[in-house]
Amino acid sequence: METATLNPTATPTTEAPAFVSLTGKAVEMVRAAIEQENLQGHGIRIGVVGGGCSGFQYSMDFENAARDGDFVVDQDGLKVYVDPMSSMYLQGVTIDYVTGLQGAGFKFNNPNARNTCGCGSSFTP
Repeated sequence: METATLNPTATPTTEAPAFVSLTGKAVEMVRAAIEQENLQGHGIRIGVVGGGCSGFQYSMDFENAARDGDFVVDQDGLKVYVDPMSSMYLQGVTIDYVTGLQGAGFKFNNPNARNTCGCGSSFTP
């Protein structure tokens, strides 16, 4: 179950904002990476930054605390941190972990992207 809050010191609500979610496989792989990097207690920060061949690109990094204004989502025990600016570009986005002939990695499925690049790591809203 997901819970979310705007203020990390507030009690989490039972209603998650309608932005980014991770599949079970993606949560499993983030947890494995946290363990491999010996970063127990950390979560994952998901964001959108300018750049890439389509204008914006997704970012993911380990995070151990919320920043002012962050949305904090608890997804199956994994803390997911999203800043307010990124949250508007991550509405309805699902992150999966996929494997294929050309390798494995996280895949962002963004129903709001008008254009994406060939590698799928950048988009135009």
